[in-house]
Amino acid sequence: MMESILSLFTQFPEAMAAGILVSTVCALFGVFVILKHAVFIGITLSEVAACGVAAAFLLGIPPFAGSTVLVLAAVSVMAYPLEKQRIPRDTLMGVIFIAASALSVLLVSKSGTGLAEVRSLLYGDLILASGSDLVVLFLVLIPALLVFLLFFRPVLYTFLDRDAARVLGIKTFVWEALFFIVLGLIISATSRIAGALLIFCYLVVSPATAMILSKRLKRVLIISPLMAAASTLAGMVASFHYDLPTNQTICMVSCILFICSAAVSALIKRVQR
Repeated sequence: MMESILSLFTQFPEAMAAGILVSTVCALFGVFVILKHAVFIGITLSEVAACGVAAAFLLGIPPFAGSTVLVLAAVSVMAYPLEKQRIPRDTLMGVIFIAASALSVLLVSKSGTGLAEVRSLLYGDLILASGSDLVVLFLVLIPALLVFLLFFRPVLYTFLDRDAARVLGIKTFVWEALFFIVLGLIISATSRIAGALLIFCYLVVSPATAMILSKRLKRVLIISPLMAAASTLAGMVASFHYDLPTNQTICMVSCILFICSAAVSALIKRVQR
């Protein structure tokens, strides 16, 4: 296993570095996405980012620019207070998700690209990460991580108990909006190489696995990125040796770890009884 990982680091250093960086940061933010019960926002923003990449490809502009504009627009729409409206927020996200998914295919169909390019555009391919992709990731994800750590406490209070946070004088709307704006930038930066499916996997499966393994938030925040990084390394090794699609293999490894963790946790609880 270690020899295979070292071999991959030698042959695909950009892909390995990108995979570890994307997986750890997305899995960390994913813990708060689950705490907020906003799992669907992850796949919605991922699809919007893919749509932005498709639009950028058609217009001949940088993919990150196209995805960022659409993702931030979607975040602004979803941040609009809907308490007095008849349409629930998750319904609005569903509409955005469907529109982005359909528009992505329509834009790609007009770009004149082949099937392989379409697949890479919509689903990403981590193994093809380039030096320029890695630069974008570092310029976006590292500052995002620093912002997350710097404003960890007010965001945590906002997501755990909104009413209690207001009593403490915390402007919950501001911190919630800041979190999702930063999350949108992360998804925009990672969408071209990771794709909607893998981003959604990092935001949901790895944090869910961590929550099965521990009830303490501090441990969950450590376990989640570790599980995501481990899934990434194992998935890339498996895809390399068995000639499988990289991103989908990583997703399957993540789901297998989730199932195994749930089974072990259930077994331990049964033994303790």
